Amino acid sequence: MKNMLCSLSIMLLVVLLASRLCSEDIYSDNIVIILDGSGSMGDPMKSSQKFTKMDVAKKALKKVSQQIPDGTKIGLLVFDNHSSEGKSQWNYPLGALNRANLAEAIDKVVSGGGTPLGEHIKIGADRLLEERKKQYGYGTYRLLIVTDGEATDAKVMENYVPEVIARGITMDVIGVDMAALHTLSKRAHSYRKADDPASLAKALSEVVAEVSGNASSKAMVDGDEAFETLKPIPSEMVMKMIDSLAKSGNDPIGSVKASNESHDGTGSQKQSPAGSTQTNKQGKGCGSGFFYFVIFVFILMIFRRLRKTSNHHKG
Repeated sequence: MKNMLCSLSIMLLVVLLASRLCSEDIYSDNIVIILDGSGSMGDPMKSSQKFTKMDVAKKALKKVSQQIPDGTKIGLLVFDNHSSEGKSQWNYPLGALNRANLAEAIDKVVSGGGTPLGEHIKIGADRLLEERKKQYGYGTYRLLIVTDGEATDAKVMENYVPEVIARGITMDVIGVDMAALHTLSKRAHSYRKADDPASLAKALSEVVAEVSGNASSKAMVDGDEAFETLKPIPSEMVMKMIDSLAKSGNDPIGSVKASNESHDGTGSQKQSPAGSTQTNKQGKGCGSGFFYFVIFVFILMIFRRLRKTSNHHKG
């Protein structure tokens, strides 16, 4: 009886979700921009001594905001002089694009403080994961990092980045006027150098261009392209990504849970008072049904995407 009720509940969820997916357009692209507002961003750009790196970044961001497609959700996350004082780090919380308000939020950035990049990668990624739950996993999710230096919390960043990548969040990094490649150049999906105002504006435009128009086709990447994406990533990081994905699912970054709760974390199984080994009953009941439910929803999303693409070509 319990299994029957469980199955009926899952079927009802499938019907409700399928109805919503087929009747509403819940798709949207989502971009969180992490802007480095550390003290060094207040230094002049080597190629253009009249302007600081922050001045150039602000101007480029405001210009490229005009190219962001309508319907895109955007967020601006900053670590700067204000955030070092304990004030809000979201200059523009992730939400509907309002170009005037976004430009105002960009102008408010005041350089100062360190580069807690790892901490802010987690904040931005967690917000994207939260949005992905609201959109039933449908849409695209990107972290765009604009920075001129290495993270002051390097170990934190090293731990978080594989989890971000494993959860399917695209990470684009732009290194502003850096003497050497940023550590993230071998860990992010894309890395672009920006040593002058023109190259910074171009780099930002390229990232936005990947979102506009091409997002639907990029959501379904073939095997060869996926392999090319993983190829430059160090093998040890790939192993971290796989391990993270297996354990964490869609949980917030840094909250990887033990895959088998019957273990005490040392690799040995817990024993009952009588000395017998406890068995993990987690797989019974709704567990397997929920797995098939997730698979069904995934197939449904692909079908809907193909149908939209087909209708677009016919039109």
